[in-house]
Parts: sequence; structure tokens; C-alpha cells
Amino acid sequence: MAFDLGSILSQFTGGGTAPDVHGSYQSVAENAPPDLVSRGLSAMFNSSSTPPFGQMAGQLFGNAAPGQQAGMLGQLLSGMGPSSLAGGVGGGALGGLLGRMMQGGGGAATITPAEASQVTPDQVSQIAAHAEQHSPGIVDRMSDFYAQHPTLVKSLGGAALTIAMAKMAEQH
Repeated sequence: MAFDLGSILSQFTGGGTAPDVHGSYQSVAENAPPDLVSRGLSAMFNSSSTPPFGQMAGQLFGNAAPGQQAGMLGQLLSGMGPSSLAGGVGGGALGGLLGRMMQGGGGAATITPAEASQVTPDQVSQIAAHAEQHSPGIVDRMSDFYAQHPTLVKSLGGAALTIAMAKMAEQH
């Protein structure tokens, strides 16, 4: 049976929801063009009906494997210059990581999974909130990253996924 994107997404038009939003999201994320998924996630992160971007980024970080955590941190920190990084978003393991990155000129340093696993979800929430204020386009870049990790995104819950799916339906 061929994948029918339109049929799945039509369940989310006009404020509707599918009986299995998690399964529907997984199917769409695996089969739809990545830019469509990314735009839906960006709308979800920017929605007034979901928690703030920083809070969701922290939650996703807490549910991620160390390799995914390293990728998330790399994305969050890559668009922030040294003066922005010095803006007081770190301490402990994060402070050491930020110091190393600042010596490398901002986002030049590669974050290892071992380093990322030392950072807490609360710290990532702070970084993401700071990045949202100081790094234009960060929500879109993070949405691109998360579009590549559909199982991780499902941990945000049905209400958030419904918003993403509705936006994808609108743009399809």
C-alpha cells in the first residue's frame, strides 16, 4: 500500500485530530519532505498553545541519546557569538564547554556525546531561551534538526504534535 500523505494530514485540518497522533506523526515524518516536517515543527515551537521553545528544547534534550544531545547543543550554540555565549547561560560542565567554544571562536568546537551528557535539561532550556532571543532563525534550525529525529519529537506529547500536523496539513 502506498503512503498517502494527504489522507493522513487531512485528519488534522480544521482543528481535527487523528485517533493516533503519534503514529500519524511518525508516518508523516518518515515519508513527507523534510522541509514540510520542519515547517510544522517550527509552527509548533512558535505556537502560543505550546510551552515556550526553551522548555520544549530542554524536554527533548532530556529524552535524547547522547549523540542527539551533542547535535542539539551544537545547533543551539552554533549561531551564538562569543559575546552572546558569555551572557551567563552556563555553569559547571556547561561553563567549561562554553569556555572552550569561546576560545574556538564561537561554534568552532565540536561537542562530543560525553560532553553533552554532562549538561542538564534545565541548562539546555536556558540556552535555548537565550538563543531564541539572540540567534535569529534558531527555532527553524532546530526544527530542521528535530525533523530528522521523529521518535524524539514524539516525546513532546499529542497536543504539540497535533499543532505540528495541522500546520503540515495547511501547507500540503
